[in-house]
Amino acid sequence: MISNGAARWMSDRNLHYGWVVAATTFLTMLATAGAMGSAGVMIQPLHEEFGWDIADISSAMAVRLVLFGLLGPFAAAFMNHFGVRQVVTTALALIMGGLVVSLFMSEVWQLVALWGVVIGVGTGMTALVLGATVATRWFSKRRGLVVGLMTASNATGQLVFLPLLAAMTEAYGWRAALTVTVAVIAAAMLLVLLLMRDYPADVGLPAYGDATVSKPPKQDYKLLATLVSPLLALRDATGSATFWVLFGTFFVCGLSTNGLIQTHWISICGDFGMAAVAAASTLAVIGIFDFFGTIFAGWLSDRYDNRWLLFWFYGLRGLSLIYLSVSGFSFVELSVFAIFYGLDWVATVPPTVKIAAEQFGREKAGLVFGWVFAGHQLGAATAAFGAGYFKSDFDTYMPALQIAGVMCTIAAISVLLLRKPGSATMVPQAA
Repeated sequence: MISNGAARWMSDRNLHYGWVVAATTFLTMLATAGAMGSAGVMIQPLHEEFGWDIADISSAMAVRLVLFGLLGPFAAAFMNHFGVRQVVTTALALIMGGLVVSLFMSEVWQLVALWGVVIGVGTGMTALVLGATVATRWFSKRRGLVVGLMTASNATGQLVFLPLLAAMTEAYGWRAALTVTVAVIAAAMLLVLLLMRDYPADVGLPAYGDATVSKPPKQDYKLLATLVSPLLALRDATGSATFWVLFGTFFVCGLSTNGLIQTHWISICGDFGMAAVAAASTLAVIGIFDFFGTIFAGWLSDRYDNRWLLFWFYGLRGLSLIYLSVSGFSFVELSVFAIFYGLDWVATVPPTVKIAAEQFGREKAGLVFGWVFAGHQLGAATAAFGAGYFKSDFDTYMPALQIAGVMCTIAAISVLLLRKPGSATMVPQAA
């Protein structure tokens, strides 16, 4: 395989192949972020072309977000059973199939089936659990940084795709925009087939930061055991107060990010007379700040008390959402919001992954984080449907922004209930 030769070539030059796997994962998550983000561009065109109610369209997006989250722990189990490469390839094929068939839909139930179920399943198999699994398997050192990089791919997906998709939708229609997304997903699949490997031992290497090669853990290859393992991990995790704090705060994380802003941002800005392309460009600016903010959060999570990092991230996000709800959506006000909100769009992920790994161990971290991420997407689905409900019934999104802001404030306070890890405080830890 190409990966074996590339790993040997890099090893001879004192480079670790884990960075290639991380880069491939980054690009894969970037491509699926484009597929997820394209939903926000489609809401208004679908409403105008078919006359579908925005609440009905939002319900399909909510189904997608629920499946996106609930499949997380099972995705981790499938990766343990079948291998990362095979699972990701299958997921990308599902996403492509759903996108292609949706070009010909004409009924709301078809939107729910394709965007809610098929694409929801596909994106759920390549969600943040993929990044957490790759980072845990391939990196002992710099793990927080790697999680930050992979999580930042979500922001980069918005940065790269949303303005382009919005411009193509205005110029050529939403079907042309989805065709571009299909091409990007196909390119990501090719990279996965050529470069992705399941474990460092597959190319004869230790994990980055380790001195010896560790054999991949033996798996029970009975499918039933694979399906049950996430449920067993959930049973064990629910006895820990740490799990419930992480689950609850991640529910708020989803409620205040992709369920609300990513899904409805273009429509929110449209209420203030902003064109779709300009609104998508503003969201891309948020993505720029989030890209650097999330990487920086990963760097911080390797060095500081992650409880206090989460406190500041949720607190600042909540204040920024409340500020936006009372602003006039002027250029200056949107710029202030983009900076403060963008810096911690998904900056909460690296500290959450670190806390989960410290509490539940490396082997169970992927499964437990999968359930924590399910909470994230349940919150996202709640916001996707709830914001659509406010818009349909009250003709405004502002209550949804204010509720999300208050919930972020509650989440910021709740993370301080977590047990202090060892004697660590907000001071640098040993490398």
